Parts: sequence; structure tokens; C-alpha cells
Amino acid sequence: MNTQNAEFLKKSLLNLGFGEQLNAELDKQIAANAPEFKLSLQHEFNQKTIDYTLHFKAGDNKDMFFFNKYDATISHKDDPAKNINQTFFINKGSGVTAKEAFNLMEGRAVHKQLYNLEGQKYNAWLTLDDKNLTESGNRKINHYHENYGYDIDKVLAGKGIKEMENPKAKEELMRSLKKGNAQQVTVSKDGSDKKYFISANPQFKTVDLYDHQMKKIKREEVLEAAQKPVKNLKEKEQQKEELPAKKQSRKSKMSI
Repeated sequence: MNTQNAEFLKKSLLNLGFGEQLNAELDKQIAANAPEFKLSLQHEFNQKTIDYTLHFKAGDNKDMFFFNKYDATISHKDDPAKNINQTFFINKGSGVTAKEAFNLMEGRAVHKQLYNLEGQKYNAWLTLDDKNLTESGNRKINHYHENYGYDIDKVLAGKGIKEMENPKAKEELMRSLKKGNAQQVTVSKDGSDKKYFISANPQFKTVDLYDHQMKKIKREEVLEAAQKPVKNLKEKEQQKEELPAKKQSRKSKMSI
């Protein structure tokens, strides 16, 4: 058995979020020297089950194996017709992770570092396109490159999200959103703090907003540009006079 090849594959599985539970079976299959084989495992995210089937294939000289792709299925036990299937391809041990695959299949966007045909790195937001399928029935992947102009940091700035005010909390929020998670945030409004979930929406250069049951909420009901602090009594009275006009135009001014 090519131990160096086996260790590379194990490291790839770990980096892609499949853990180490497949290592023993991986060694067994490599030792059997079959031209190709499959490994299966199951994860649970957000109380939903997702099954993975990982595909391995021997090289032309049969001295190395390659992890080329994996199939993912989110099952709906009450209605199998609603099951979601998608195949994700792996390039040199890197690609969409197990959790990112779940998030994409749930309809959220993931931010990834990718490689073009010349091997150059670039960053892009990815989403699955439910309306455009490949011949095999796989959803095509939409790419929103950096020049598309989606900056989630700017989208969330000044909207009363408390996590954006703390550098560490902001960094964690951005990292989670880029992995495709629906991340909980604290929104200050009308003198009180309330919890919501948000996820990135690069297509419309905004974010999607959810309540604690993950039901979508209209963004303008919660997220709005924070008002400037009132510096003196004269400015306060001026704000009161302008308030009706602002209410009329609020909807047209929303940027989220």
C-alpha cells in the first residue's frame, strides 16, 4: 500500500469535514487494490440528516488512489420526493466541505477560494441553481466573483447589529456567513436587543433575515440604517419635525 497516498487522502477527508471515522475502511479498500471504491457516512446538521457517498478511483498505474467527488443527500423521511441530491467534485484534495455542501443544498451561499484553469487563485460566492441542471441532474453552481461587487461587510455596516461593533465578534460573524451558515445576530432597535438569524445573499447583494424558527422576515422590518445620535435639544426638535417625511421615504432608502 502506498502509505504516502493514504495519508494524503486521510488529510483531505479531515480538511473537508469528513473526520477520521473512515480511515480504517479507507486503508482496507486501498490494500484490496480495487480499481475504484466508495465510502459512506452520515452527518446531522440543524436536526437534519445528510448522507455522503465518497468516490475513490485508482490512477492509470494503479499505485495511487484519487478522491474525485462525493454525492450528498438530504433526506425527508416524511416525503422522499423532497429529498435533495447533489454531487460535489474535489480537485487535488480541496473543494466544498461537508458542512458547506449542506448549506448550499439548503439554499444558502458559500464563499470559497477557487482555482482557474491556469491554476491561479480567486475568491467567489457560490450558490446552487435550482433552475439549471446538468445532464446528470446535478444543479449548476453559480459563481459571484469579487468584481460582482458583493461586500457583506458593507451591507451589514450601520444596521444596528451589535456583533459588528466588536472586532472579534465581527470576525467570527463574517467567517460563519462565508461558510454558508445562517448565523445568529443581536439587533438593537427601539431601545431593546432582539435575536435573529442572517445569511448571505450575493445574488441580490443583501442578506436574508430569519426569526428563531428560521422563517424569513422582511429585512426592512428589522434592519435599517442607524440614526445619528442627537447632539443637542435643537437637533432633537428638528428630528421630530422631519420624522413624518422620513417614514414616508424609509422603504425606498433600504439598502439591505
